[in-house]
Amino acid sequence: MRKVRLLIVLTCLLSAMAMGSHAAGADSSDSSEYLIKAGFIYNFAKLVGWPTTAFPQPDSPIVIGILGNDPFGGTLDKIVADKKIDGRGFVVKRVKWSKDFKDIKDCNILFVSLSEKEHIDSVVEAMKGLPILTIGDAPGFAKRGGIINFTLEDNKVRFEVNVEAAKHADLTISSRLLTLATIVQQAAADGRKSE
Repeated sequence: MRKVRLLIVLTCLLSAMAMGSHAAGADSSDSSEYLIKAGFIYNFAKLVGWPTTAFPQPDSPIVIGILGNDPFGGTLDKIVADKKIDGRGFVVKRVKWSKDFKDIKDCNILFVSLSEKEHIDSVVEAMKGLPILTIGDAPGFAKRGGIINFTLEDNKVRFEVNVEAAKHADLTISSRLLTLATIVQQAAADGRKSE
């Protein structure tokens, strides 16, 4: 319960920072938004469980990949620098779109940038069955099969979770994280929600 309160307090503080800087201009607002999202990504790593097979060694780092244009700048690197979860540090790498997804499949967390919105379906399809936490901020990302999707509501960063996609990736999402999320179902190919 203490961790949930801490996560809520962090979210509120970061959201307040974003709202406070909203009037300062678009660049400042964008950087605040991605500061908040970077903080969320770090907290997601604390509240998601990967299968042991997702890491080559017991002390292998958690690899965060950013696919496409990097909206974080160095913010995400700074937030996870010197941090560890269960003895694992972090590595942040920037990856480019490629049809073989070679660099992407080495990630434990994959943030799919808005610049890759044309490739979302291909990325989601390639990640099926792999223990990779996919995160995006394109509209409908979770409904299209991504696991976590950032949204903005009243200038506050929120997130949606596709629980079924997480199960298919063999990831365990803490109930503490799910209580803060909007749960979405993946849309079927014909447009109906899947059961």
